[in-house]
Amino acid sequence: MILYVAEDVALPKLQKHKINSWIKETAAEYNRKIGEIAYIFCSDKRILEVNKQYLEHDYYTDIITFDDSKGSIISGDIFISIETIASNANEFKVSFEIELQRIMIHGILHLCGQDDKMPEQRIEMTRKENLALKRLHDIMFF
Repeated sequence: MILYVAEDVALPKLQKHKINSWIKETAAEYNRKIGEIAYIFCSDKRILEVNKQYLEHDYYTDIITFDDSKGSIISGDIFISIETIASNANEFKVSFEIELQRIMIHGILHLCGQDDKMPEQRIEMTRKENLALKRLHDIMFF
């Protein structure tokens, strides 16, 4: 089950049925199945609070993924700052929708065991995000 929750912002417009299919397909590529995933869309203020409270980090971020996966079943809470997504979309000269989709799948890739702490890992994560975004485009338009 995939839930979409807005804490202190408006819920972004999503084609949930297609997004859910995309997420399930992406997880399957890593031999994983979807358990309980909660996307929590929030403000910069809220994600900073979460970052401080749970990770002891005093900085803003676009996404925080809490992994509650068991074996091949991925589950977790994925906090996404809508304000940072908008700022990043502007900085990277992409649409808000594309940046949001990239960050949404980024969280799923983390739950599937992908890491991005090292430079080589970040490059590989971006490659995997791009592949997933292409697949979503195919789902959305075909």
